[in-house]
Formats: sequence, C-alpha cells, structure tokens
Amino acid sequence: MFDEHGVCSACTAYAKRAQIDWVFRDNEFKNLVRHIKQDKHQYDCVIPVSGGKDSTYQVIKALEHGLRPLAVTATTDYLSGVGYSNLDNISKLGVDHISVTSDQRLRRKINAYTLREVGDISWSEHILIFTIPVRIAIQFSIPLILWGENPQHEYGGPYKAQEARKLDNRWLQEYGGLNGLRVSDLIDVGIGTDRDLKLYTYPNVQEKTTSGIFLGQFFPWDGMENAIVAAKNGFRTYYGPVEGIGYDYENLDNHQTGIHDYFKYLKFGFGRCTDLVCNHIRRNRITRGEAIEMVLLYDGKYPSTYLGKSLEEILDPLEINIDEFIEICNKFANKKLFDCRKSRIPRALFKGELKNS
Repeated sequence: MFDEHGVCSACTAYAKRAQIDWVFRDNEFKNLVRHIKQDKHQYDCVIPVSGGKDSTYQVIKALEHGLRPLAVTATTDYLSGVGYSNLDNISKLGVDHISVTSDQRLRRKINAYTLREVGDISWSEHILIFTIPVRIAIQFSIPLILWGENPQHEYGGPYKAQEARKLDNRWLQEYGGLNGLRVSDLIDVGIGTDRDLKLYTYPNVQEKTTSGIFLGQFFPWDGMENAIVAAKNGFRTYYGPVEGIGYDYENLDNHQTGIHDYFKYLKFGFGRCTDLVCNHIRRNRITRGEAIEMVLLYDGKYPSTYLGKSLEEILDPLEINIDEFIEICNKFANKKLFDCRKSRIPRALFKGELKNS
C-alpha cells in the first residue's frame, strides 16, 4: 500500500518507530510477565518455534525476562539438515520443546492441491504454525503465546493491522496466508473430513483460555539482529547465500520454501530478497543501488534447487513432475509482469530495466 507521496506502508510503519517510547513498552512487557507469573502455571507461555533466527530469539528474550516457556513446533513439510540442527538447538537453550507432526499422507494431498489451486505449496504449513501452538496452549492451560513480529507492521499492511498486538482467529483469517481457501473447502473437495482436519482449525472463541501477543510490538524488531543474537546461542546459518534470498540466515528449515517464494515472485513481481533488502535500506545498512544489485542477482531465481535438494526431489512426494510444475507456474504468473509465451518458464517483463528505474 502506498500513500499520496508514493511511500509504502512498511516504510511508514518503520518511520513511526522513532516516535515509540520503547522504554515504556519494555515496562509494559515486564508488567505482563509479573502478572503471568503470579498464577504459577507449569509453563508461563507458549513460543511457536521453527528453529529459525526469530523463534530462537523469542525463546532467548523470554528466558531473559524470567519466563518459563514451552516451545512448540508445528513440524515443517520437508525439514532440511540445518533446520533439524536449529530445532534441536531450541531445547539446549533451557526450555521444554514439543513438536507436533500432522498426518503426512493427508498433508501431501493438501500441498499438491493448494499448489495447483492457489499457487501455494506451503498452505498447510502456514495454517498449522498458527493453530497447533494455540491448541497446545489450551491443552496445557498456558495463558500466553509469544509470537514474533507483526508481519503487517514489518512488511506493510493496513494501518489498523499494523498496530495489532494480538493474534486471534480474525487475524488468521485475514492475514494468515489462506489465499482465499478455507479448511471447509478441503472438506468439500473430499481431501479430508472435519475430524481429519481438526488440527488445521483455529479453536473456537469459547474454547480459548489463552491469548497471543506479537513480541515485536514491545521490542524493536530486526531480523538480522535476531540472527546475530541467535547465532551466539547455537543457531546455525547456511554455508552460503540461500537460493532466491541472497542471505545465509533466512528460511533455512524447509526445502519447499524456495517454491513458495518463487510463486510470490510470479504473483507480485518481487520475492524474499526484495523483502530483506528493503528492511536493510530502512536501517541504513545498504543503499538502494546495492539493494537493486542484490535483487537482480537473487530475486525470482527459478527453484531448481533449494538448500541442497533438487526441484524433482522436492516435488516427488506430491506426485508432481517438472512439466506440470511449469504449467502451474505459468498459470499463476502475473501476466502484467511476466511473458509466458516465449519460453516455458515465465520471463519477467521488467527485470532488465530495474537497474535504471
């Protein structure tokens, strides 16, 4: 979203950070911690963890404030080696850690369907990372869930959503990556029953005995700084720049993420590298010229490999071959931005002119 001056909502939100009294917000969080600890639960909070830089940082931050967290992982679809190492590191930080793995046969059906129908191989993962931690919190009567950043604030979104401190079912329906698809749609097409898909549904309001907050609304959020803190506490980065991203600390856990980010690029004309370099520009780490060089080099890279796995290996469990994959790519490529006629793989109409734009 852009204002009348051509400034995007993510830049506007970041600029407003200078007006925030972060000492006051830190004290707000400390007061919340004191209130939570008065009830002497077995665990003070749930922290959803993927093992990535941000969730590792969330665990560290909670421990620094004297909380007793239960780390909860909604297991990823195709865990990478470095992802396994970073997940294993979570409990080494000094917390109990639960991983929940959904029915893998059902999940493969869902992933194949959502890739074909909405152009998202990670739909199931992005639902479960929001629903499973809530269900575990309710199961253990844990009063608080510590989410990371509010992505509408970090990457741009409506003003009201940027200011949200809580993650609830309404937020999930609006911003949780459903792409217009609902769990009920999967039932309608015969992929599963209501019982099969229970883990994919957010608990009813009546069931809720817990609340979730964005930690990034209490402390200035910075992905690279989080990675630095995490690395000092056992977090492993990749051996070089990650395909399609250009940095070694981002999106390390799932071999399917390269496909997910590629489809973002095909739909919107920018990928994960653009997200990251924009954040670095705002923090005066790089110039716009340097960012453009990064984007030209990494953004929209065809996902022939990701984190050491070939595209064929990643697609094989979904029973999708390369020919069908390219057809799906062409189906979801934004025709205002990509030419799908002259080559099998969508060709960007604007990328060659980006450097001088």
